[in-house]
Amino acid sequence: MPENKHSHRVCPWWLGYFLATPARRLFQNPRRILKPWVSEGAMVIEPGPGMGFFTLELARLVGPRGRVVALDIQPKMLSALKRRARRAGLLDRIEARLIKPESMGLADLKERADLVFAFAVVHELPRAEEFFREAHEALKAGGKLLISEPHPRVSEEDFAGTVRLAEAAGFKEEARPKISRSSSVLLKRDD
Repeated sequence: MPENKHSHRVCPWWLGYFLATPARRLFQNPRRILKPWVSEGAMVIEPGPGMGFFTLELARLVGPRGRVVALDIQPKMLSALKRRARRAGLLDRIEARLIKPESMGLADLKERADLVFAFAVVHELPRAEEFFREAHEALKAGGKLLISEPHPRVSEEDFAGTVRLAEAAGFKEEARPKISRSSSVLLKRDD
């Protein structure tokens, strides 16, 4: 299996402050991006949440009966995310998990998630095929996987390879959402 050629470029924790800035909403509005795919009471898995730019909106959208499982390999990102969630009154809807680079550690969530939301993270993974396998196992039948990768950092050719890996893991393409400065795809767990 090919290794991801961008895997050495994990976003440094301090850059999370810039990525969580409110000014980013001008071109990437979390509510507009997520609302079509997230419903009240849903369980959403978000690998690589950074400091919670999308996580907080996910928590609002899933409501008090829903849950967001935020996974990161950097403790400082998760600490900042939890601080921001606490200030927003959303911490009770978010489970922040510190994971290892080689696995998301989702065995306890087998077939429980409604959505896996991977924003600007797949290109940083050392083995994307393992990510897709784990995401497929965690999703309910018919569950969705929304991938968005930064363009032009991830070329169209590399993004096409990402989609092929997802399809090889059992996902079927449903749509190509328009997200500013990104190449994006919505996939469904194909059972």
